[in-house]
Amino acid sequence: MLDVAVIEEPAAAEASLDPIRARILAALAEPGSAAMLASRLGLPRQKVNYHLKELERHELVELAEERRKGNVTERVYRATAASYVISPSVLAAVSPDPSRSPDQLSARWLLALGSRLVQEVGALLTGASRAGKRVATFGIDAQVRFASAADRAAFAEELSQAVAALVSRYHDESAPGGRSHRVVVGLHQIPAASPASLDAGSPDAVASDPAEDAGTEPEQENPR
Repeated sequence: MLDVAVIEEPAAAEASLDPIRARILAALAEPGSAAMLASRLGLPRQKVNYHLKELERHELVELAEERRKGNVTERVYRATAASYVISPSVLAAVSPDPSRSPDQLSARWLLALGSRLVQEVGALLTGASRAGKRVATFGIDAQVRFASAADRAAFAEELSQAVAALVSRYHDESAPGGRSHRVVVGLHQIPAASPASLDAGSPDAVASDPAEDAGTEPEQENPR
């Protein structure tokens, strides 16, 4: 079972978003038969069988084993991955395009970058899986708590300069056999679990007038 699988086909995405099929996928983190799933989920076995066939058709579940029980063969299934991500390529005609209006201070542009990241890495994973190869990638995930908007802006500026210097140092347009790689760096506030969880006096609380945040633009439009 894969840790994460990327869904790139519209029909497979539609199948995964069906509420009953989503429950079946979650339940099949551990292998089970239609009878076992029907018992776990409180659903008729016939209905579970129907949905299992649809999920198998879209390669979201697979046959793990077959067991003989008297004159009956029990088919045991498992999910093909522990979790799934739907690629923006599923909505190719309306998927975000970061090149359309690049703006480092736009949260929507950051979202477009993230969408492209999912689409491109998903395509790499699909191709590598079929070829039996691994994908060479690198990622960093960190959290930083800023004391002020000024510190946040200074951090973003230093980060931009550091990345630009590294790209300039290692980029070689004429390298024979070289391979182009994409570097994506983003900075955004971590969403609160719920509006009620924020204390009005907390530094994380949203100000009544976001523009008062050290003279910056409203927070939702400025990921810095």
